This record gives sequence, C-alpha cells and structure tokens, in this order.
Amino acid sequence: MTSPLALSRLLEGRTNAEREGALARYLESRGVPFARHPFADFEARGESFSVDVGSGERVLVLIAHHDAVPGSPGANDNAAAVGILLQLLERVAQAPPSRVRVRFLFTGAEELGYLGARAYVGDTALGDVAGVLSLELCGIGDSLVVWDAEDRTPFLDRVGGAFQGLGLARDAGYHVVGRIPLFGSDHRAFAAAGVPAYGLTVVPATEAEALREFIFSPIRGAFRSLLRRPRPFDTYHTARDSGATLEPGALERTVRALEAVIAELASG
Repeated sequence: MTSPLALSRLLEGRTNAEREGALARYLESRGVPFARHPFADFEARGESFSVDVGSGERVLVLIAHHDAVPGSPGANDNAAAVGILLQLLERVAQAPPSRVRVRFLFTGAEELGYLGARAYVGDTALGDVAGVLSLELCGIGDSLVVWDAEDRTPFLDRVGGAFQGLGLARDAGYHVVGRIPLFGSDHRAFAAAGVPAYGLTVVPATEAEALREFIFSPIRGAFRSLLRRPRPFDTYHTARDSGATLEPGALERTVRALEAVIAELASG
C-alpha cells in the first residue's frame, strides 16, 4: 500500500491545473469510480471529485482541497491531506462500512474562498450528512486539532470519542478549539448550510502556546511572526512548503484518527 507521503508527491510542486489533472488520472488509473463536480465563476474554473465508500443512510464527508497558492509547492497545504485521504480510501475500500457512507471529497479552489466547496454545497442535497471534517496542514506535528468547534454537537462528541479510543487525551493528544479568526477551510461552506463541520489539523505539541497566540491574537501574533512563525505556519503559503518538511508520522497519525472516526460512526 502506497504511503500518504508518497501519494502527496502526486501534487507537490505542480500548477493547480496539473494538480487537478494528476488527481483525476490517479483515480482513473486505479479504477476508482468517482463523480466530477465542475465549478466556474469570474475567479476560477475547475473540478472537485468525490468518491463514496460504504453503505447506510448517514454520510461522513472527509475533505482535502487539491489546489495550492501560486508560488508554493503546496506540500503541507494541501498535498499531504490529499495523500492521507487517498491512502484512507484504499484502506476503507478493502472493508467498506455497512452503517455509514464515507464520502471522500477532493475540492478545487479552496484558496479562492472555498469556491469548489461552495459550488458543491449549492448543488448537493445534504440532509443525510452526519458531519464533515476538512483536512488542512496535516503533515507536520504530533497533536490533532479540531477547530471551528464553537458548539457541541453529537458529531463532535463522536469524533472526540474516537480519538479517546486511540488513547489520545483531550488537551494533550488532541485539542478542540473554537472559531479561528483569520484562517478557514472548506468545511465552512458546509457549516453555513447548517451541517456539523470542522477543520482538522496536526500541530507540534511543543508549539501549542505559540500557535494559540499566533492564531487567536492576530495583532500580537503578526508582530511576533516577523521574527518567527510557529510550525507549521513557518512554511504556510510560502516557497518553503515542500515535501522535505513533511513528517511521515503526522500523516499516519491522521490516517489512524480518521479510521477511528469512521469506526465510531459505523458502530451505530
């Protein structure tokens, strides 16, 4: 089975059109049935791709955007997340869950105000969606973070229960934080439609306090970031966001965490 790190290299360092094409060719070459979701407006045009695995009335949506900002290799943002979902897709397809459908959604133009995700939400019935996790910056660190978690929901409780089942303690192995003021991701398109939807990121535990200040105190964090941005934001949206900075353990940790979430939802 190909590692998430190796799969992330399908996209790293390519233009957004090349990234989109490489992902479609990968799915086609492996005979994976997938749906295309084209979008277009004055900013951009492109396609998102979705793959459903499993059966049941409820749907768990897992998202990784395949685009990157111009000038960045886009390894941690967000080729790593695509690699994670591609390996997870292969694992889940070997033993599809019978009580939940897992929808792997690879979106385009996230960097342009979640354009691909917003188009998908506008064109798709969401009544069967139990919850959404959007993967961002999942290739560096050892601590999971669920963010934009302003309100407690049954889905959020199930995610926390899945992580605890892996032996991860809250506020140690994983963290749950409220709405992030300056950063966002595709889950917000679903949240705006009333669906329980959160971001999922991996960060170094040693950077927890610096990250909290950087993210939740924008003015003070911006001043300090002139000297040093905390990881993983030291490479975020820069030419330094290369595959050499990715940590295989972070990617594997995310795969295991998502497997646990799927198992938790499939348990009833």
